[in-house]
Amino acid sequence: MGVHASAITTQPNFLGEGPLWHPLRGELLWFDIMNKTLFALKDGAQREYGFPDLVSAAGWVDETRIVIASERALFVFDLDTGTATPLCDLEADNPVTRSNDGRADHQGGFWIGTMGKKFEEGAGAIYRYYKGELRKLFAAVTIPNSICFSPDGKIAYFCSTPDQQIMQVGLNADGWPDGPISVFLDLRGEDLNPDGSVVDAEGYVWNAQWGRGRVARYAPDGKLERVVTLDGRHSSCPAFGGPDLQDLYITSAQEGMEAPDAPQGLLYHARLEVKGVAEPRVILP
Repeated sequence: MGVHASAITTQPNFLGEGPLWHPLRGELLWFDIMNKTLFALKDGAQREYGFPDLVSAAGWVDETRIVIASERALFVFDLDTGTATPLCDLEADNPVTRSNDGRADHQGGFWIGTMGKKFEEGAGAIYRYYKGELRKLFAAVTIPNSICFSPDGKIAYFCSTPDQQIMQVGLNADGWPDGPISVFLDLRGEDLNPDGSVVDAEGYVWNAQWGRGRVARYAPDGKLERVVTLDGRHSSCPAFGGPDLQDLYITSAQEGMEAPDAPQGLLYHARLEVKGVAEPRVILP
């Protein structure tokens, strides 16, 4: 069973990433990382916010405020006033790296990966911000992606895209990794590059696969269940949204393309019968 997603924007992103459905505002947020821009889409009307640094991922705090990850910091941003308030540094002393994939967990923490701006091998890491503390969880990561969580909050998924494997680790009651890391999905045999992922209400993982123009749905045991295709070849990250969480939004990118045609870098949408899970809020100290 396959669905083809349709483009819902006309302005391309160089590196579309980090889609987030804000459940209180009923609007979709996403980033164009290299153009230092946050976009917001509600009822067909689009807004944008520019920043001085590269920005890549967010989690919501309340109706007006979100946490944003930039190349140097985590900060709180007010969508109504445009006010930014520093939260903590994020490899601020390392000019080589920037933030990449990130997502809030069900315990109120926020996971964020860093990577080399020139894709330097092992230059990045994955961190978790929780109740005022930023802690490094995994080091020597090249391109962190697929950060997402099972609906019960007991499993975290993540990857380093060049490894072509999505990993999983158990979480304790406070949301910290607890136990061994194991392979959830090995995509090396199909030469697939896992990018961003999200988990639906049934615990299935939806993974955007860079360079293939698709988002694939995998059962908790790793079995492929279906594929959503799109004309944007560099499909980068999915998010569930809409009032019933049955709208799948997918960012895409032009990065690495010599002469991208019109569908590349657009935001895509597919209507599903599967429900997503509302993104949890980030708890601030």
